[in-house]
Amino acid sequence: MTKKIMIVFGTRPEAIKMAPVIKALEATPELEPITVVTGQHREMLQQVLDIFDLKPAYDLAIMQEKQTLTTITNKVLKGLDPILERVRPDMVLVHGDTTTTMAAAMAAFYHQIPVGHVEAGLRTWTKYSPYPEEMNRQLTDNLTDLYFAPSQQAAANLTREGHPRERIKITGNTVIDALHYTITEDYHHELLKRLTPTHRTILLTMHRRENQGKKMEGVFQAIRHVVESRGDIDLVYPVHLSPAVQKAAHRVFDGVDNVYLIDPLNVVDFHNLAARSYFIMTDSGGIQEEAPSLNRPVLVLRETTERPEGVKAGTLKLVGTDPATVEHEMNSLLENPLEYSAMAQAKNPYGDGHAAEKIVKSIQSFLAQV
Repeated sequence: MTKKIMIVFGTRPEAIKMAPVIKALEATPELEPITVVTGQHREMLQQVLDIFDLKPAYDLAIMQEKQTLTTITNKVLKGLDPILERVRPDMVLVHGDTTTTMAAAMAAFYHQIPVGHVEAGLRTWTKYSPYPEEMNRQLTDNLTDLYFAPSQQAAANLTREGHPRERIKITGNTVIDALHYTITEDYHHELLKRLTPTHRTILLTMHRRENQGKKMEGVFQAIRHVVESRGDIDLVYPVHLSPAVQKAAHRVFDGVDNVYLIDPLNVVDFHNLAARSYFIMTDSGGIQEEAPSLNRPVLVLRETTERPEGVKAGTLKLVGTDPATVEHEMNSLLENPLEYSAMAQAKNPYGDGHAAEKIVKSIQSFLAQV
């Protein structure tokens, strides 16, 4: 008998990481994937759906201008309620740490439907860092029945919290699987023609709520100073659609030579540009996992990270948001080839690119026992 697996996500990063899982489910006759998108991030989400040819069965279309965490939670709960009642899936599969993730897990719990959590167990143990993601992930794990931990460390965190060992599966991270679909040697993009061939390219992403405001502008000013003082690097910044981020980026970087503020990139463009960069600066979570497979060092623009495996392995450096520190670490990577090589050649701690297959097998085994 075919088992119905409902996959719920709402943001671009979730879609990228769940796409390989959906593809693996589609290739498994005994399992029927039913995709639900909440539309927490509308435009950026659609890019990924198109690239991976994902066709949601349901779209809650919750996005609205100036939406709050409360409105997102309320809309996801209300939107999923009748769908879960009608479809009655055998499992609800969620990903990571978004508000969509937490609310979808809560909705499944209310309907007494098992929850599978992809990328379970990441922790900073700091309530408001990252905000609201840290508590979203902890709350989701407390509602989860089957845990897909991307690393040994994530699994250890879950065990430490008392979650059943037999329900914790170490799979690696599905973002590594996604790279198999996106990276190509013959990639072309108009931006590449605009960059100076003799310059090294730094790729920047920054958008998190806790960094917006003075912290973000301070980091931008530090980066601007390095770009202007050196003259031998190009900075590419796909600016997040958040009005606060857009405003800060243009206020600091407009008119600066060798700084390219561009629209958010689709996943194919971003992965290929990242692969062609010298190093990456980010406050994103997923990029911390992608970079080791691309052999690109990452300066993490956060005070904490729920991905300590990359720091321990040496491919990530947690530099925070102090402008002087940011400037120092940028120059250090640009000037010290031994430091750069050590980070670029660090071993990938996030799996072998077969996480989706392991997740599907674990789901089959779990459902055969319930």
